[in-house]
Amino acid sequence: MVRQPRSAALPEFPWDTLADVTALARSHPDGIVDLSVGTPVDPVAPVIREALAAASASPGYPTTAGTPTLRRSAGTALRRRYGITDLAPDAVLPVIGTKELIAWLPTLLGLGADDTVVVPELAYPTYEVGARLAGTQVVRADGPAHFGSQVPALIYLNSPSNPTGRVLDLHHLRGIVTWARERGVLIASDECYLGLSWEAAPVSVLHPSVSDGDHTGLLAVHSLSKTSSLAGYRAGFVAGDPALVAELLAVRKHAGMMVPTPVQAAMVAALDDDEHEALQRDRYAHRRAVLLPALRAAGFDVEHSEAGLYLWATRGEPCRDTVRWLAQRGILAAPGEFYGPAGARHVRVALTATDERIAAAVARLSAR
Repeated sequence: MVRQPRSAALPEFPWDTLADVTALARSHPDGIVDLSVGTPVDPVAPVIREALAAASASPGYPTTAGTPTLRRSAGTALRRRYGITDLAPDAVLPVIGTKELIAWLPTLLGLGADDTVVVPELAYPTYEVGARLAGTQVVRADGPAHFGSQVPALIYLNSPSNPTGRVLDLHHLRGIVTWARERGVLIASDECYLGLSWEAAPVSVLHPSVSDGDHTGLLAVHSLSKTSSLAGYRAGFVAGDPALVAELLAVRKHAGMMVPTPVQAAMVAALDDDEHEALQRDRYAHRRAVLLPALRAAGFDVEHSEAGLYLWATRGEPCRDTVRWLAQRGILAAPGEFYGPAGARHVRVALTATDERIAAAVARLSAR
């Protein structure tokens, strides 16, 4: 019997479908402005690089649980930056980038064919990929009213949202947490953009105004890729229910899922220092202030986008037509269909380009 490759159960990797429009955008005389992915382009802060270098003589294996210093720094930063209290010392676990955790979370939790995972109607593709890797059923819905009759095992939340920049308000978050707790459903809240708010005030699912100080059944996923430009370091962590974190730790020990010791030291430096984070936030705020009006002046409607690193824009046409229109001007954006059927007439435009490239995009959008 020939087994079907595991990859056959997964969708095509979205960015592999952009080869033709990428080539078109690259053909622009002034080069491409790539606004299709949320990869950082700004320098890593010296305080972080120095911490990484100082810990580079680390010949032994790192601890899967993370150093006590890292767990303490993460908890302190969550309290200082986002008002998250009542976090137990053992309720933080470093991960090898949050995409890794999201992709394997249903598997790590032991979910399978009899379970359902709920992902947002418009969602980061890895939520669905992780569910498929575990063999679970997937439902796209933004609230319990749309979950159907089956009680899910796991609900993903994402606020601020990738791709839309939408912020879920306190009433919405409390309603989902209450509904889930009444039914024993786990919640994983992807909060990678929590520190990048522009026109709304996002709140963590672990915040006492949402959780009432009880983190049972709740996980919050945090990344240093965006706020500290550490995508290349693969530096993230999950926090919340101590029992869930302990279960993840027990499985990850067996699987060898360990964050390198120098990266853990760099994470401590990033979490302890708010100055570089504020500087990076200001960079993105400036780029947004320049790019947003240029898109609107070029005939785009920009929806949501009140936080995060993306502008969710539409010209009222199929998203691939808009992507090609932009590529003809040397600008590459992500088709909204990458994030679910509801995105078929939108594009996601990232703020993660240098000031010079953002200025080039604005000039091209303004040209007639």
